[in-house]
Amino acid sequence: MNCNDHQFLGLDAATRKALTRRTFLSRSAAGLGLAALGSLLDENLFAAGAPKAGGPAGALAGYPHFPIKARRVIYLFQSGAPSQMDLFDPKPQLAGKRSEELPDSIRKGQRLTTMTSGQKNFPVAPSIFKFAQHGKSGAWLSELMPHLATTVDDLCFIKSMHTEAINHDPAITFFQTGRQLAGFPSMGSWLSYGLGSECKDLPAYVVLTSFGTGRKDDQPLYDRLWSSGFLPTQHQGVKFRNTGDPVLYLSNPPGVDRATRRETLDELAALNRNRHAAMGDPEITARIAQYEMAFRMQASVPDLTDISKEPASVLEMYGPEVKTPGTYAANCLLARRLAERDVRFVQLFHMGWDHHGGLPKAIKGQCNDTDQPTTALIKDLKQRGLLDDTLIIWGGEFGRTIYSQGTLTAENYGRDHHPRCFTVFLAGGGIKPGVSLGETDDYSYNIVSNPVSIYDLHATMLRLLGIDHNRLTYKFQGLDARLTGVEGAKPVTEIIA
Repeated sequence: MNCNDHQFLGLDAATRKALTRRTFLSRSAAGLGLAALGSLLDENLFAAGAPKAGGPAGALAGYPHFPIKARRVIYLFQSGAPSQMDLFDPKPQLAGKRSEELPDSIRKGQRLTTMTSGQKNFPVAPSIFKFAQHGKSGAWLSELMPHLATTVDDLCFIKSMHTEAINHDPAITFFQTGRQLAGFPSMGSWLSYGLGSECKDLPAYVVLTSFGTGRKDDQPLYDRLWSSGFLPTQHQGVKFRNTGDPVLYLSNPPGVDRATRRETLDELAALNRNRHAAMGDPEITARIAQYEMAFRMQASVPDLTDISKEPASVLEMYGPEVKTPGTYAANCLLARRLAERDVRFVQLFHMGWDHHGGLPKAIKGQCNDTDQPTTALIKDLKQRGLLDDTLIIWGGEFGRTIYSQGTLTAENYGRDHHPRCFTVFLAGGGIKPGVSLGETDDYSYNIVSNPVSIYDLHATMLRLLGIDHNRLTYKFQGLDARLTGVEGAKPVTEIIA
């Protein structure tokens, strides 16, 4: 039917205006929207009506495709890109090469950012920080992470990550969505869409943000990083604010009690269902679902964020900033409380890792923010028996160059963006503990063994959740779109327990 079709012209003016091409084309997705709504209205229903005992199947036929090792994910995203050779990838042999020119045989004419492409030379800047091996695994860690050193045998390091993007915005977008361009669903949205929710009172996908002390004017974050893209909008991430109330409008206006609010929503839902019956727009059911979730969050969020009953020993474990809302420490504790409530995907974004200059001082600040809380989160989950089925991922959008950006001195240097190799670590959720995968060359500039792409990491995450990444798809513009694209992603089976 088009705008000149007799069926269209026969409709009243209001209906013609409402029945847009987008609405008409998305009608076929209405069933999914109604199913998702059902999961919110009935705690015994999930996205595809699968019983909880078998795991919510969402949009995935035949789920689980693999044994389920993780039921939830906590992604500790270090926005700005931590320097791998100052934290995880020591190169002691470079101490004698300080200030020497990076050999052409290492750089191989690879792409540079505009920030260093004009430099006349590229002096090697070995890390000024000391490294040591820790635990039974003998994992190497910088002196900047003394707390993490106490739990290295629970960690799995991937030192051979690489990405396609060289600048922050496309690189962060690529990590979240599998695409460098905006408009695609984030990984948390894919999980919400595919697996539904095991928590009826909180969103399946929660986002927390914090500002680092290493660089307070660091790269900004955008709400589109946790967008649902072309997926139904109830799957987008819900951002908790880092100042004031975590969610706006938790309290009803004066004179409106909870019973009145419930009655109002019921009447509004009835009107919206009538509209959906007429128009078939799945976004109408998404709106109903969002209203229902907002109503439930009015009761669940105050309890979630009230840490007054946490034992003093637990608060002490997370560090002195744990009682300050919006800090990384407070968000790590909140992530544990969300995991306890079976929230599917929790993502912490910690800004401040973009160290083009003054790296030694700035990275100390970042590690002071993150080392103790990250370690506390892992240990806290382990003590509560939650680490076994909670996948922890820690890392940024790319790595850093071994050569100095700007002037190199005995105590100071900066590092530019480096997509060729960097390090992330994982824990829990079916990951082999106490292992390290991948190796870089003598300059931490190129990968020499076991390269792992962003798509491979996504595929591994999905595998641990019981999902075949090739089967988590959504029809978009005539194609079966998926998080892992069409580049032949493979789960990194070497790190799966």
